[in-house]
Amino acid sequence: MASPTLHFRDVITSRRLLLAGAFVLAMGPAIALGQTAPARPLEVVTSFSILADLTRQVAKERANVTPLVGPNADAHVYQASPADARKVKEAGLIVVNGLGFETFMPRLIRSAGARAPVVTATAGIRPIKAEGGHGHGHSHGANDPHAWQSIEAVKTYIANIRDGLIKADPAGEAAYRRNAEAYLAELSALKAEIEQGFAILPKERRVAVTSHDALAYFAREFGFTLEAVQGVSTEAEPSAKDVARIIRLTRETKARAIFVENMNSARIAEQIARETGAKIGGTLFSDALSDEKGPAPTYIAMMRHNAKTLLDALKAE
Repeated sequence: MASPTLHFRDVITSRRLLLAGAFVLAMGPAIALGQTAPARPLEVVTSFSILADLTRQVAKERANVTPLVGPNADAHVYQASPADARKVKEAGLIVVNGLGFETFMPRLIRSAGARAPVVTATAGIRPIKAEGGHGHGHSHGANDPHAWQSIEAVKTYIANIRDGLIKADPAGEAAYRRNAEAYLAELSALKAEIEQGFAILPKERRVAVTSHDALAYFAREFGFTLEAVQGVSTEAEPSAKDVARIIRLTRETKARAIFVENMNSARIAEQIARETGAKIGGTLFSDALSDEKGPAPTYIAMMRHNAKTLLDALKAE
């Protein structure tokens, strides 16, 4: 006859095995779908607000995402602080735009002693060359860095961010891939929606003046001619020659509207409007999102707002 003690141990072991098996069966679908929450969310630092939103769309609850340059702030002239250095040093992943946009970031990453992998969101994108003359380029170099103004380019951003998150947090791979696919579908729907809206606008009406040359990728994608008072950087004030050139071009192209940006003063745009008869068409969001109470707290909201602002101003009689 088996020992009572041995029999008791067998029963306890059997129960433990049954409970373990039931737990695995219950958790299996969640594990397969990558839904298990990390013990601690990945700390991700992005250079500016638009990249923060794109990263959040892929990371969801698996990461805390912090932009160094927040809503309605200008990354062109941003000065990093000691608090920024601490954030970068403690990050598990750093996301930058690249193409020379964040001139402060390489020095900040070095000085902070950051060891996190760095994702360059524009890797693999065909950039638009920055035009010579009239103040274009500044410290950005040969390429226009504002590639996020193209929805197709942002699909590459999402792929690069997804791959960076997977590298930093391999356990979340399934979740990152699923979130990225869902967001890519939203981007495709957004582009189709904007194209449908612009279909009523003939080519001769797709001409406008902006305060800062940040919308070249948008113009290429949706067939606009956009002239800018200021170059691809806002680091220097436009000269009197720049303003005179834009006044002449506004008259020559019969541009119907001038648009200001959320980061810039409307003073020069108002001067050009007075001298040419063009109207102020509204505020566009180029290099920064709005805050939560504004019209552009996310990338998709920003693109919808910009498209509607352009359409409403340029279609009006």
